[in-house]
Amino acid sequence: MDSSQSKIKALIQQALKEDIGTGDITTLSTVDPSVCLKGKLVAKAPGIIAGLFVFEQTLRILDPNILFRPLVEEGQKVDSGTDIARVSGKGQALLSAERVALNFLQRMSGIASMTRQFVEAVEGTKAVILDTRKTVPGLRILDKTAVRLGGGQNHRFGLFDMVLIKENHIMAAGGMDSALRRVRQKDRKQHAIEVEVKNVRELKQALNLQVDRIMLDNMNLTEMREAVEIVNGRIPLEASGNVSLQNVYDIARTGVDYISVGALTHSVRALDISFLIE
Repeated sequence: MDSSQSKIKALIQQALKEDIGTGDITTLSTVDPSVCLKGKLVAKAPGIIAGLFVFEQTLRILDPNILFRPLVEEGQKVDSGTDIARVSGKGQALLSAERVALNFLQRMSGIASMTRQFVEAVEGTKAVILDTRKTVPGLRILDKTAVRLGGGQNHRFGLFDMVLIKENHIMAAGGMDSALRRVRQKDRKQHAIEVEVKNVRELKQALNLQVDRIMLDNMNLTEMREAVEIVNGRIPLEASGNVSLQNVYDIARTGVDYISVGALTHSVRALDISFLIE
């Protein structure tokens, strides 16, 4: 089992422990241990399905012999009323795992659905939709997986796999030059470096420091267009701050390479999915 699979399994186990605790009183009282049940997952709203593999793993922890048959693929768009999977196994396992499994599936599908909306909104431009670190603590691996299934790309996973020098780092280090110098002296692995800028003056400063990417923080459309013209393709530019479905196409048309959207994971609406015993 690779590290991502083991992390996901640990997340599921913790969630089941939180929900079941000392025992599912209702299910243990009403469902005989020998009873097997069949059920199906039904999309109650249109959207992108993401997380069927997590739903299956959640059930399988309580019943390793569970039979799970997906009827759609991960990342597939479905209409309301679509059957998306069928499952059979021990009744107690199905009912005790149901809520936790649905919570994961609904959240991931909601993230994937919103991501797809943003991706489709910038079609015809070169802009790539990115996520951020604005995820539910502990669920980042699932949140970012859902973004990919929705057609977006992942920004850095955490603080350890890319350098992003933001306003507070610049203030603490005594300036952009100082912050860059310290990173290059101390980062033995020489990770990619991105610098956040708020205006054209800072943009020109970052451009001269030969960083790998520049983040345009909360710039308006006029400022972004000017930044694109100044940089002229020498360094990838990322637009960030107050991005919505209403303005993302206009941002993309400025010519930026990336658009990071915190709303993908911090303001997601779970996709309505039901698990019905047949």
